[in-house]
Amino acid sequence: MIRFVGWRLLGGLGVLWGAATLTFLVLHFTPGDPAEAIVGGENAAPTPEVLAQVTAEYGLDRPWYEQYAAHLWRIVRGDFGTSYRLHTPVTQAIGEQAAATVELALAAAVAGLVLAVAVALATAKRRRWIRGLASGSELVVASTPTFWLGIVLLTVFSFGLRLFPATGSHGFASLVLPALSLALPVAGVLGHVLRESLEEVLDEPFIVSARSRGLADATVRVRHALRHALLPLVTMSGYWVGALLGGAVITETLFTRQGIGRLLISAVNAKDLPVVLGVVLLSALVYVLVNLLVDLLYAVVDPRLKGAAS
Repeated sequence: MIRFVGWRLLGGLGVLWGAATLTFLVLHFTPGDPAEAIVGGENAAPTPEVLAQVTAEYGLDRPWYEQYAAHLWRIVRGDFGTSYRLHTPVTQAIGEQAAATVELALAAAVAGLVLAVAVALATAKRRRWIRGLASGSELVVASTPTFWLGIVLLTVFSFGLRLFPATGSHGFASLVLPALSLALPVAGVLGHVLRESLEEVLDEPFIVSARSRGLADATVRVRHALRHALLPLVTMSGYWVGALLGGAVITETLFTRQGIGRLLISAVNAKDLPVVLGVVLLSALVYVLVNLLVDLLYAVVDPRLKGAAS
């Protein structure tokens, strides 16, 4: 197990290095001058002398490979630098926005999981038209872009029925529509996978035995079948986390919410390399840790895997 975790951690370091490298190269070779972002953006109209001074001070006049090596060395030391645009430490800039993104992601995760489990339990091994209707609905929401779902929800529940605010990050009401925009596509994928897994489990001999003891159908599904059917959802946790993190960028922009997603968009537009690298590395770290945790949780979800894990 120690060797397994060690290899996983080594692979995770490779993912973090790849994320840092790709982000640096993309931002470095895209058009635009980071020095303009440092002195206040394109509207600040800095003089060539000021731009030259800032470029030299931040080492932007050095070859790209030297800048790349300097970035990697700072990351190894835990120093993510200072935001060009905000002029504050990157860790502080991300920390000020992290709570709003975590709140949104957790709300969407809970909503998506509840919807997926509820629909799968209600439709598994039911009549063909019921399963077909559920499967078709899941396909629609899973293939619908997050921003389009958000626009539909805004049009119906905010502009039409006026039940929820269209923008903002304050209070439970402002969280409902953004969380649903993120949750529905995830729930569509997870619900489809869980229903197929449940239908396989419901044919197992131990389920037949439970029914022969006179247990109600709901009890059999929830207490006996669901636990054994959850393993595919655990396997898909990496997809789940990636979908929530990626969707948060669009959702926070669409609903004008605070969060890391909006911070990332602003940083990309301003070529604020330290902030972009910080956000990308944080996302990659979360993804790596979630996948490691998933591997370790296999034995908890399915006791038959304990022997293999040990």
